[in-house]
Amino acid sequence: MSALYGEYSYVMDAKNRVFIPARFREELAKEDKNYLMVSIGLDHCLYIFLPSKWEELLANNMEIFKSENKQEERAFKRFFFGNASDAQLDEQGRILVPQNQKVYASLKKQIVIRGVGNKAEIWDAQTWSKYKKDVMAPSLEKFSKIIDL
Repeated sequence: MSALYGEYSYVMDAKNRVFIPARFREELAKEDKNYLMVSIGLDHCLYIFLPSKWEELLANNMEIFKSENKQEERAFKRFFFGNASDAQLDEQGRILVPQNQKVYASLKKQIVIRGVGNKAEIWDAQTWSKYKKDVMAPSLEKFSKIIDL
């Protein structure tokens, strides 16, 4: 089972190209593919999926998207899949971030790529820093009282 993990800092170039961490490219090579699936994610970041994880998402009849409120379910599917794209790796190991995704995630020059298990995320570095302080730190405080790894 492949997993994406770790944190990597990169600079997005003027043509909206971003390096993909070597470790992630190794996982992609195991699948004998040269593209990743990228979509708008939650919390104003982008999600990166290995092709196998994307196919798994679709093959499971998109159970993760099921909702009692069918209008909300349709809206989220439109949001998520309508903003997805396949991102081909170039010879240098970079992908091109489409303009709509760049705008949504407020990506500037400094970015952070974080592996979060079944996917990776692309964050604007300043947005990630603020998220860590405002959201992650309080959550970790709460979870430190209820779980032990």
